[in-house]
Amino acid sequence: MQNKILLASIFAAATLMTVAGCSSNQAVKTSDGKTIVTDGKPQVDDDTGLVSYKNAETGKTEQINRDQVKSMGELDN
Repeated sequence: MQNKILLASIFAAATLMTVAGCSSNQAVKTSDGKTIVTDGKPQVDDDTGLVSYKNAETGKTEQINRDQVKSMGELDN
């Protein structure tokens, strides 16, 4: 009985870690020709017009005006 509970717990933890690790990097191309690689999907705030993202290089959360974004797309990991 204890072995079944232990195996179920290990399986659940492994599944959760796999799902959590599935966030993919995105490429944000700006109107001035720069490409920003983000960690996860950028969030667009319709009220302020800002795009918030976590910079994959620095690990910091940054924002850019939506007018400066030319395109956003998922990168192949």
